Amino acid sequence: MSTLRDLVEEHTSLGPTEVEHLHRLAGDWQLISDLSFADLLLWVAVDRERGSGTGDLRPEFICVAQVRPTTAPTAYQDDQVGRVLAGPEVAHLAIALTQGRIWREGDPVWYGDTPARHEAIPVRCRDGVDVIAVVGRDTNLVTARTPSQLEMNYLTSADDLAQMVADGTFPPTRQPGERTSAPRVGDGLIRLDAGGKVTYASPNAQSAYRRLGFAAHLVGEDLATLTARLTDDPLEGGEAADRIHAALRGESPGRKEIEARGATVLMRALTLLPAGVPIGALVLARDITEVRRRDRELMTKDATIREIHHRVKNNLQTVAALLRLQARRVGSADARAALEESVRRVASIAIVHETLSMSADEVVEFDGIVDRVAAAAAEVAAPESTVVLKRVGDFGVLPAEVATPLVMVLNELLLNAVEHGFPAGDGTTGEVTVSVHRFRRQLHVSVADTGKGLPEDFDLDAQDRLGLQIVRTLARGELRGTIEMRPRVGGGTEAVLVVPLGGRR
Repeated sequence: MSTLRDLVEEHTSLGPTEVEHLHRLAGDWQLISDLSFADLLLWVAVDRERGSGTGDLRPEFICVAQVRPTTAPTAYQDDQVGRVLAGPEVAHLAIALTQGRIWREGDPVWYGDTPARHEAIPVRCRDGVDVIAVVGRDTNLVTARTPSQLEMNYLTSADDLAQMVADGTFPPTRQPGERTSAPRVGDGLIRLDAGGKVTYASPNAQSAYRRLGFAAHLVGEDLATLTARLTDDPLEGGEAADRIHAALRGESPGRKEIEARGATVLMRALTLLPAGVPIGALVLARDITEVRRRDRELMTKDATIREIHHRVKNNLQTVAALLRLQARRVGSADARAALEESVRRVASIAIVHETLSMSADEVVEFDGIVDRVAAAAAEVAAPESTVVLKRVGDFGVLPAEVATPLVMVLNELLLNAVEHGFPAGDGTTGEVTVSVHRFRRQLHVSVADTGKGLPEDFDLDAQDRLGLQIVRTLARGELRGTIEMRPRVGGGTEAVLVVPLGGRR
């Protein structure tokens, strides 16, 4: 399915500024659709040089975006995006485009068994003169009846916003960090007059303010003063009031959360400026008390998990320190070497838990971990040898269940390459390279060295050294992957590890 930008660029000559305005309109027009109880279709005139090339001089329009109301039945069961129309079917769109005014004069039309009422709203950019597109507002008339007070206020507000679309003052400028238009109409709607007094409040809006501690009816109240008085924090209340006043002045304030009596309400104030005349504001209010309660529970859980990882890291470092002290006290060289290997293994696991203790999720940036493990392995090289360790490619982000066994496998492979590929007394120089790439939800890792290579009869499964036993067990068991050690082309040894990343339990 082509996107709005794709369709506009393919069929029109509109520039980046106009396309961005249409994107912002499509991001905010659910509000108008719900208030109108109508489908909204965004139509652009087809550029003849880019269009169908039929030679027909009548205007053609293509639908580049569509939104259905959540407050009423849709007029269209099928998706209209990409549909091209011409002739009598687009007469109302042509009038709105050429005359720059909202068109409402037509009789109802039929879409199959569904009667619908057509309207056409010209779209201008902010401070723009030319009409760049047309919004078709099409209402399903099957359920038409005498509107209630709520519906009358919805429709009146929708007409005001439609005029602002035609004027180029809607949608409002989006504030930094705001990505959605929530809250929506059904969450709670309050209409204010030019003086900031409430002229209408929907039942959900009334309920939201009741949660904040205001039991009386909102109509007639100065909403900014009331909101400031109810809020627990006077500074927060003052900021919420300032945003309502900003909307009344014709500005575009950002959304604001207010808290009182244990409840949290998200508010969004929208200026009403039809024909450039400030007539008041719309305030959308949504009770998000339960949402914030769950957020706090998740934050507490995440903080607890991070604290656990931090304590595990500290405990592992303590174990490593004890093993290091013990290694200094033993007289046997073999025992000392075994203890020092244990220190390095414990330390490699501690690095993973240290990273997890600073992460908000159970995932880690693995490249930094590999670099630290490689640096530790380089210190094991014999003093008379010069071994350079480097990484090619990026591991990226890995889940903890993969990171912990993988770092142990890499630790063992790197130590094996440094100790056995460049043994003490040789005075050799060389290189150990960790290469990684992702392919088809698999992680392909190789540890290659330029050392002395493998014995001719080498068999990984037959090796009884503890380090290689750890590699086999973790690679095939914990990681559910494959491990192979083979001679490297050009000399040396290469260990190849393949780890599946998808569908882990």
